Amino acid sequence: MRSKGFNLLGRILLAVILMVAGTASSYAIFDKYTINREQLPEEARKTLEEHFPKAKIGMIKVDKHLLKKTDYDVKLVNGTEIEFSNKGKWTSIDCQSRAVPEGLVPKAITRYVTKNFSDVKIVSIKKKSSGYEVGLSDGVELKFNLLGQFKEVVSIDDD
Repeated sequence: MRSKGFNLLGRILLAVILMVAGTASSYAIFDKYTINREQLPEEARKTLEEHFPKAKIGMIKVDKHLLKKTDYDVKLVNGTEIEFSNKGKWTSIDCQSRAVPEGLVPKAITRYVTKNFSDVKIVSIKKKSSGYEVGLSDGVELKFNLLGQFKEVVSIDDD
């Protein structure tokens, strides 16, 4: 008798797991891949035109989320990756080993890095609700508040 109850419970649990997995994966089909800039919000297109004028688009992922708004992941042919919100504001920029265009980095952050870290460049920046995370070309990662004031060194990459 006990094994039948467990068997029924196991089947129900398996059915629920399969249903949840099927539902979650069905939303992945709404993601769309393109290279057409027109699929981006206007502000995102302006950012690309102004700060990455010669860069060619390798891929744009129109990322539709189940409970969140759509966001856009843009990968340029040169390896730069930029994430944009549904309104077209950048949320993350990773230029690999190249410098993030100066106009995209808050001036206070640029001043701090220039003054305190000689011979390095800002190669990535991520904007969060609590502030900015900045990656430097020497592997150091820094945190700043939303006003661009230094908070802490997050990590040092020891390659």
